[in-house]
Amino acid sequence: GMNPDLASERQTASFSVEKLTARLDGGAEHTRIRRAVVEAIECDPVFSRENQYFQSQNERYEAAVRKAVHLQKKMHEMGWTEDGPEFKYIYRALSGDIAFLLHRIFMRSISVLGSKQQIAKWIPLATQYQLIGSYAQTELGHGTYLQGLETTAVFDITTQEFILNTPKISAMKWWPGDMGRSATHTVVFAQLYVHGKCYGVHPFIVQIRSLQDHSLCPGVTAGDIGPKMNFEHVDNGYLMLQNVRVPRENMLNKFCEVQPDGTYARWGSQKINYFTMTTVRISLISDEAVIPLMKACTIAIRYSVVRRQSKLKPGEQEAKILDYQTQQEKLLPQLAAAYAFHFINNYLQELFDKVYREIQRKKFDTLPELHAFSSGFKAMVTQYCTSAVAICLQACGGHGYSLLSGLPSLYTKIVASCIYEGENTILLLQTARFLIKCFMAASTGQPVPPSVTYLAAVKPGKCPAKNKLDFLSPDVYTEAYQHMAARLISSTAAKLQDLIQSGVKKTDAWNQCTVQLVQAAKAHCHYIIVKNFTETVEKLETKAGIQKIMKHLCDLFALHGIFSNGGVFLHDGYISGAQMDMVTASYLDLLAVIRKDAVPLVDAFDFTDKSLNSALGSYDGQVYQRLYEWAQKSPTNKQMSPAYERYLKPLLHNTLSKL
Repeated sequence: GMNPDLASERQTASFSVEKLTARLDGGAEHTRIRRAVVEAIECDPVFSRENQYFQSQNERYEAAVRKAVHLQKKMHEMGWTEDGPEFKYIYRALSGDIAFLLHRIFMRSISVLGSKQQIAKWIPLATQYQLIGSYAQTELGHGTYLQGLETTAVFDITTQEFILNTPKISAMKWWPGDMGRSATHTVVFAQLYVHGKCYGVHPFIVQIRSLQDHSLCPGVTAGDIGPKMNFEHVDNGYLMLQNVRVPRENMLNKFCEVQPDGTYARWGSQKINYFTMTTVRISLISDEAVIPLMKACTIAIRYSVVRRQSKLKPGEQEAKILDYQTQQEKLLPQLAAAYAFHFINNYLQELFDKVYREIQRKKFDTLPELHAFSSGFKAMVTQYCTSAVAICLQACGGHGYSLLSGLPSLYTKIVASCIYEGENTILLLQTARFLIKCFMAASTGQPVPPSVTYLAAVKPGKCPAKNKLDFLSPDVYTEAYQHMAARLISSTAAKLQDLIQSGVKKTDAWNQCTVQLVQAAKAHCHYIIVKNFTETVEKLETKAGIQKIMKHLCDLFALHGIFSNGGVFLHDGYISGAQMDMVTASYLDLLAVIRKDAVPLVDAFDFTDKSLNSALGSYDGQVYQRLYEWAQKSPTNKQMSPAYERYLKPLLHNTLSKL
């Protein structure tokens, strides 16, 4: 049955949960499709994650491959296609525990970087899984800095082939997913040499395993890189190449090619390489950061209304831990952030679609803005979500530390999102570089993209708030964020200029400003997320109580940011000490308001129990029964302890004989 402590929370929702779910999905029709996909996948035993917490690395890998292969059959059976509306929900329904994700990136890189002929040759083979692809960019010695890659591809004009080599240990490809054990082909990024001249990094399609018996091809050494913090189901691999030859046609050549006589020809913009990474980055924010945070919030908030601990008032029963202000202050800001980040993802998607349409017309001038923001938001959101999931885990006390709570694996997985597809600090510095450029342009009256026009009008001013209610006005707090971001960007730009004018080399000056540049880039992203949240709330329909509760969450997200980063708002006196007290008062008042709707707000994320895979987070709130039932399934409880015969028995018996 249903735990009454959880049931009572659902009775008093101030809004329609079903309508909010539809709003989050982008319409009731999307909700219907998503649920149908989840239903189809969850009722199929092959996709079960029931024993996941008890499996070894080998078992997890094998299960991920089994699911990936079965998924092809399932998609065919259900009539789902790669470009159909169902596709984006499949990954979410499987909770990502599936092999061949790099196969998709292999295909995407060919679609984006390959010529029509290359697409016609490779995409059908990949689509039908007549080969399994990977994407070999990262090396032992280089990840983020692409120009530093050391794998080489030398054009041999006599045979019309490229000869690929790993000239030293640091040039070994290291980390590509699906490459350790599964992939037959991979896109290798290597420094291109023609007639002894280096033309920089280019992508080449290379076969690494036989399609007959899966043995490694001549000159190829490859394997698995060993245990990791999570992702045991993925065979991240290493790859060494010794004089591996590929035909001239295997260099992806939509934008440049080596002609038969060795002439190097280029057309279009190399910037397009960043475009592939941008597409990956945007889908990553949703799948690998926001959804795990939504899951963590769901688990922690549901658990916090069924867990009772010590008495708030003498003589009453023990209180739900969510009734303690400290527990609300841990969890409710994370819940607000999950909504804020969900909405920023929509913003990025729209920007992305706009840029994509322009690139189709060979116009690249909106690409820098997309690149700067997808970089900044990827860094800001993954970092924030990682801390937020850790807070959710610790807010569940001892039981949160059990793998069975679902929280440790959400945490170890989300940590990785801060590192792959761009290391977060480097990404924020790329955003900062764009912001400084725009600031310089704006200050000399040149046009800048709409998202940064505020940099043109940095005005001193003070926050106009007179009482705590003024801080519930979106104009007041959005203006505060804008002021703070503009101040950090302009003061860092000024420091940079001063250093350069005093004779410091440009590169040294930049390095001496990087801590502040990162801070400025984060401030900009934070401002845009707040601004976008307020604009999203304004557009919501007023009926069904949704706009009202979203306004509360938006206020909470914004005020939590001011409350926790007081220094940057107080720094120049824009907000006074007295106003900071008002912020704190409004912030704490909001906790009690949102507390009433906390459970309905996580119910609206609409995760099934199977999807959460958590003993603490299930819909019915029967946490203690589940923890005990699940513990019984552990292999450690299925057999006599092997240590008994070997060590415990001699120890105990030996001691007894002495007695």
